[in-house]
Amino acid sequence: MVAMASATVMMTNSFSPQVLDDRAVIRITGEGALAFLHNLLTTNLMMGQPAYAALLTPQGKILHDVFVVTDGDLVWLDVAKPQAEDLLKRLIMYRLRAKLQIEVAPDKAVAVASDDSLQGLKFVDPRTDSVGFRAIVNSGEYASGSGYDAARIGVGLADSAKDIGSGEMFVHEANLDQLNGVNFKKGCYVGQEVVSRTHHRHTARNRILPVRFNGPILQGADVTSGETRIGTMLSSSDGTGLALLRLDRLAEVTQPLLTTGIKISVQKPLWANFELQIPEVAQ
Repeated sequence: MVAMASATVMMTNSFSPQVLDDRAVIRITGEGALAFLHNLLTTNLMMGQPAYAALLTPQGKILHDVFVVTDGDLVWLDVAKPQAEDLLKRLIMYRLRAKLQIEVAPDKAVAVASDDSLQGLKFVDPRTDSVGFRAIVNSGEYASGSGYDAARIGVGLADSAKDIGSGEMFVHEANLDQLNGVNFKKGCYVGQEVVSRTHHRHTARNRILPVRFNGPILQGADVTSGETRIGTMLSSSDGTGLALLRLDRLAEVTQPLLTTGIKISVQKPLWANFELQIPEVAQ
């Protein structure tokens, strides 16, 4: 028996203000800095509001997903630290003759908190408010902490480096269309045709979804049902995880979902508005 998904993800766990050691900050200054980014990234930045967006390949795959926040004439990018230098090189390449200064800002860091106690350039996470606040802060202002990964996985949010990677996933696979990461009414940007075609034809076959389980799970392990491969495990924490799953195969399963011999159950995130069928055996 197949039922429309009814299981939903848990509410976010609380976590104290903390710096994210795996994030870096890029600073862009100069006339037209925001318009420069607006023409490259997947969402509308011209309102000046904190935004979540991505730089894509011409084939529509995500090179870098970033948070964009402005402070007067300054534009800040909150980006995965392992990807910062590559993103910097690409932005400089696209800059051409524009009089913009683009640089990694080692004096700045990214901090998060589940409440609004952060100092610095603070904003509600633009993907969903159920995972709290982010801020661009001075380096050393906050210490490292714990709890954020469990919270973002619990509400079904993928991490840039741990889950999405660079040049590996399409926009819909990483749910940017669901998390305010794409504006389908803005003008052209790199990879727009592929994103628009997938959206209007409803042809997204894979999506990152939250899962629950009991036992140790290996990132990168296959998710299977019987002899059929359904997807791949991504990051996990304390019995919750993320998996990139093939939606049509998921809808047809008649046997439990397993990864490394452990049963997993699939959930539909509270923010998701796409159709998802989760058979009872996979709930």
